[in-house]
Amino acid sequence: MTDSLVLEQLEQAISIPIIDGMHAQGDLLVIPARLLDAVTVRPDATWRYVPADGIEVLRGPAGGNPHTLVAEPGSCRWTTQLDDPTGLALGMFVADTVAYLMHPEHGATGSAPGAYVIRRQRENSNHGARLVAD
Repeated sequence: MTDSLVLEQLEQAISIPIIDGMHAQGDLLVIPARLLDAVTVRPDATWRYVPADGIEVLRGPAGGNPHTLVAEPGSCRWTTQLDDPTGLALGMFVADTVAYLMHPEHGATGSAPGAYVIRRQRENSNHGARLVAD
């Protein structure tokens, strides 16, 4: 196998999709903020930049794998101080460059620059609605 073929296979193995719309990762939804009129940032919200090692957005039950938001330093802000009538929103991020949501089992997805709300998913059954568990 030639060196260029090996490099080509490695590049394909680490390709991360960059999405500018709504997308899911396991039990989470990443939704452009413009699509959620009812979810608002509180007027006194505190924003913080996503650090180099990322922000753990949600960890699976019983200490399971984390969903982690990562971005280039200084390019993405995060807050959990939202008003959401559904109670499903975990936080909002505003990214100047691509931001990534990473998970050991689901891989990674990239969000194009913009403002996004990360929410829990829920599903309906004969016994009512429940949160999707990853």
